[in-house]
Amino acid sequence: MATNTLCTAQAVLLVLFAFSTAANAAPRNKNPNSLSPVERLGKELFFDKISDPGRMSCSTCHEPKVGWTVPVPGINQRGAVFPGSVPQRSGGRKAPTVAYVSFAPPLAVTATTRRGGNFWDGRATGERLGDPTADQALGPFVNHVEQNNPDKLEVCQHVAAAKYAGLFAEVWQGPIDCSTPEAVELSYDRVALSIAAFEGSPEVNAFTSKFDAVLRNEAQLTPQEARGLELFNTRGQCSGCHRSTPDAVAFPGTPPLFTTFGFANIGAPKNPQNPFYGMDDVLLDDGMPINPLGDRWVDLGLGGFLATRTDGLAAFAGVNQGRHKFPTVRNVDKRPNTVFPKAYGHNGYFKSLKSIVHFYNTRDVKPRCPDEFTTERDALSQGCWPAPEVSANLLAPNANPDVPDIGNLGLSDEEEDDIVAFMRTLSDGYTAR
Repeated sequence: MATNTLCTAQAVLLVLFAFSTAANAAPRNKNPNSLSPVERLGKELFFDKISDPGRMSCSTCHEPKVGWTVPVPGINQRGAVFPGSVPQRSGGRKAPTVAYVSFAPPLAVTATTRRGGNFWDGRATGERLGDPTADQALGPFVNHVEQNNPDKLEVCQHVAAAKYAGLFAEVWQGPIDCSTPEAVELSYDRVALSIAAFEGSPEVNAFTSKFDAVLRNEAQLTPQEARGLELFNTRGQCSGCHRSTPDAVAFPGTPPLFTTFGFANIGAPKNPQNPFYGMDDVLLDDGMPINPLGDRWVDLGLGGFLATRTDGLAAFAGVNQGRHKFPTVRNVDKRPNTVFPKAYGHNGYFKSLKSIVHFYNTRDVKPRCPDEFTTERDALSQGCWPAPEVSANLLAPNANPDVPDIGNLGLSDEEEDDIVAFMRTLSDGYTAR
């Protein structure tokens, strides 16, 4: 066993050496005081409670200490969806990380491919402002199940009265203008572009994990972590979506981003504790229920968004039903302490890295739970998995009989643990002991 471990570790180090040149050019996390003016403005906006009522900022759902995701243990343990500024209102998806999303290209969809954009369903396409990250920042302020501002004018006036209004004027070469509808549109776009600048800064995209330290020859993986990396790249089939080598063409000089910005339907079950199922009797100001379908609602992901298009993209809605964006797995285990719970998947069904790795390994091996509304905890105790929320376009067995299949990877319990151990090396803020 010791010999096998050593050989595995040596093989992994060879893999790391193959792309260490690009990693050595990686940006280091800078002191926040060294952020550019537009990045500092974006940070002010990101942490300001621009909502109605004024209880919610971007950081409410995207907290740095937990990998720029949801920081409330009780929410992660159950429905995983953060309530809006009006706490009785809720959307249907877990807040994804905003770290490393600034690398996403504009959404591109064909009959056989789909890549880019932001949000779980890709609806922040980059068409409006040329940047999916900026397009994403346009949404939550005026979304009535999120920050609930009545309109863009309200946001503009809030910023005009904020302590950082002078910084806005410095960055955009003049004070924020809320005097006409056209001026409000321009000012609102500049708010979004500023937030995108912050989300693209080294404060958010730090590249300071143990994995990055290994690439700089400043740390070493443990034997278990090294085995996990090898499995991540081979039998675990993780790297197909979460690329562990640099993309030297698209992002020269940048370390691995651990995503290819694509979309897939992994077959995740419904989260029975998703609060969105109860939004059929919660009304918006216009008298309409937030979710008229109640527990009959199905999250169609990218396909659902494409179905709303009035151009040629609508033709690709069917082949994209159930597909959600696969995020980076950088910071996937970042948490303030070892007992802090996190949730995984677009709806937060999975409550641990071990659980979601086990799902990828055994989705098609275990029997179906009788009830599609079976919690993760009950599914694990019963030795079953519920049916996929969307059965179409399932990430399915591959055509190569010599390669293990997603859903039936044949990994041992120990090998699942090895993959988890490796993913834990991807949390930013690592310091060598």
